[in-house]
Amino acid sequence: MKFEILKFEIIFMDKPTVILGIESSCDDTSAAVLQNNRVLSNVIASQAVHESYGGVVPELASRAHQLNIVPVVSEALKRAGVEKHEVDAIAFTRGPGLLGSLMVGTSFAKGLAMSLDVPLIDVNHLQAHVLTCFIDLPGQETRPPKFPYLCLLASGGNSQLIVVKAYNDMEIIGQTIDDAAGEAFDKCAKVMGLPYPGGPHVNRFANEGNPKAFNFSKPNIEGYNYSFSGLKTSFLYTLRDELKNNPNFIEERKPDLCASLQATIVEILMKKLDKAVKNTGLKEIVLSGGVSANSGLRNAVSEYAEKNNCYAYLPPFSLTTDNAAMIAMTGYFKYLDKDFCDISLPPFTRVDI
Repeated sequence: MKFEILKFEIIFMDKPTVILGIESSCDDTSAAVLQNNRVLSNVIASQAVHESYGGVVPELASRAHQLNIVPVVSEALKRAGVEKHEVDAIAFTRGPGLLGSLMVGTSFAKGLAMSLDVPLIDVNHLQAHVLTCFIDLPGQETRPPKFPYLCLLASGGNSQLIVVKAYNDMEIIGQTIDDAAGEAFDKCAKVMGLPYPGGPHVNRFANEGNPKAFNFSKPNIEGYNYSFSGLKTSFLYTLRDELKNNPNFIEERKPDLCASLQATIVEILMKKLDKAVKNTGLKEIVLSGGVSANSGLRNAVSEYAEKNNCYAYLPPFSLTTDNAAMIAMTGYFKYLDKDFCDISLPPFTRVDI
């Protein structure tokens, strides 16, 4: 399976297009203003209320979105120096995500679009992650990949390998059959007593530990698909067996446990990425999703690209989490195609790209 490399350029209209993006798929309320593909503002309000529960509580998330949506959008416009009447279109996350959270963002976007009499653009949250690489951040020089490119999307809810032929033409060639990479990080962190979300804490401890201290289970799945459930079970059994002999085992060996866990997850992700690069012939690699902030994975992708004569796009840390800039970026592509959303369309919780 080989793909021809296509030349791609972002089209700029005579008058710059201003897109207001709104993201509310999970526990971050975000609004961003883009002028074409250039970020003017990107405001994110996180929800600390979930930390004590060890995970996102949907009902609490939707209530927090209701409190945050107006001030966040207002702040995004203020930072961008844009008045409401200067907005050309409003892009919003229609799904997938938590239904209650999505309903807040969807309802607000619809109401604002109607009041301003501007087009409404619905955005697939996963598609937006894949297109993050086209965002232009002030002061950061990066070049977008050329279509088609290969995207490794790794987050708390998704682990996918995607061939991106165009902004609206994506083929999932591999995905997790059970848990996602981010979920493996968070759940293993939880059993070690680390705060939620656990991924960043594992990364921090991993920088101080030995990645070869422990051997955890690695799946043998055909094709490009992923599996992380066996790794979680192997990690749990290791803790159980060691704690029988030493009640202080986790505290004494936390850096080594985190380093070995991170190294295993990165190895699982990279093994399938390598297979996809070799089989498709694609040399343009994009890393996206929340796990793209992990230093071990970023280093692995960078080193792999250099060794195999590939181009690798690593997103700025501000664009690794759920954010409205990626929603507005996707909205800009759809705006150029006049691909607008009917006001009657409801949000959705599950869908493929």
